[in-house]
Amino acid sequence: MNRVLKIGIACYPTLGGSGVVATELGKLLAERGHEIHFITESVPFRLGKFHKNIFFHQVEVIDYHVFRYPPYDLALANKLAQVAKLEGLDLLHVHYAVPHAICAYLAKQMVGEQLKVVTTLHGTDITILGNDPSLKDLIRLAIHQSDAVTAVSKDLLLETIAVLGVETPIDLVYNFVDPVPYGEAGCPDLRSHYAAPHEKLLVHMSNFRPVKRVLDVVDIFARVQAEVPAKLLFVGEGPELAKANARVTELGLQERVFFLGKQENVTDILRIADLALLPSEKESFGLVALEAMAAGVPTIGSEAGGIPEVIAHGETGFLAPVGQTEQMAAYALALLRNASLYSRFSEAAAQRAERLFSADAIALQYEDIYYRVTGRSKAAASTSTRCGATDCMCG
Repeated sequence: MNRVLKIGIACYPTLGGSGVVATELGKLLAERGHEIHFITESVPFRLGKFHKNIFFHQVEVIDYHVFRYPPYDLALANKLAQVAKLEGLDLLHVHYAVPHAICAYLAKQMVGEQLKVVTTLHGTDITILGNDPSLKDLIRLAIHQSDAVTAVSKDLLLETIAVLGVETPIDLVYNFVDPVPYGEAGCPDLRSHYAAPHEKLLVHMSNFRPVKRVLDVVDIFARVQAEVPAKLLFVGEGPELAKANARVTELGLQERVFFLGKQENVTDILRIADLALLPSEKESFGLVALEAMAAGVPTIGSEAGGIPEVIAHGETGFLAPVGQTEQMAAYALALLRNASLYSRFSEAAAQRAERLFSADAIALQYEDIYYRVTGRSKAAASTSTRCGATDCMCG
């Protein structure tokens, strides 16, 4: 039997860890010979150039006067079913229980039992929405009606069971990173635009929600730059951005902090950084920490959620209790002042990213799940391999 699968992917296409993972996974699977169909409201921002074996289907919402709010969920469910029928999809891999898994469940009712549903839980659907009594039963239904469910960290897996009391088995499949682009040397010209040769460059990337504790980032940086010459890059946008900007101004750090807004290609930024800051109150995984590790950049983070599963404390970075900015700053200074220690952490970070979170290994895990739920054999494996040309348009 041919192992090549036709896979539909539904995700949030804009900035955010789940959209990044879903898009990068789709690209990986396409490189491995599978046919991938993204079914979203807009082209996923990480999709970029043309990719062989990848197709995009836009969800269009009818703004009918009867509806107070355009019914995106129903439009998505209908589009998932349409694409599944027209393209003969084997399965839908949806990211987030709400609304995507519910929409996939409705699509399956329209298409038939031959269409399988794999749901990946990324965090917010459990840690926030799962605790909302008005949504708990809906999320539980989405999980129970999925043919397979995965969680991006052990912490999230255990929290899902605790919060929702689900009995459906959940597979642990970590997020991943392709180490190749991160392993390249950073651009000196880009770095010199923000920091002088003697200055250290710190970075924080997020969606600036309250849970990210961006004021803690400013506090940590203020303590660090008081001891060593340093600059800070803020990457991303969100509701706490104005507060962060105000705190920077209050502390007189305007000349030392740069707000870069949303950036599609974070690889170049991470490659010029010395240290990443992730003092979040909650992270189901901490994709930014993994991307930083792949670039050989140690991370100072909080002991929250799945972050300790990504960062090896005392080896690839340091962890401290949430809100302990003084301790986090002390850890940062320990690394920035000791070149030998920093070099050891940097090397260990890159090695850990490649060893435990490599893209190819995670893609194999997902393939095993797909074959399991579809009953397809992987004996007749495709001979497709990843192209090594950086400018190739084949994906």
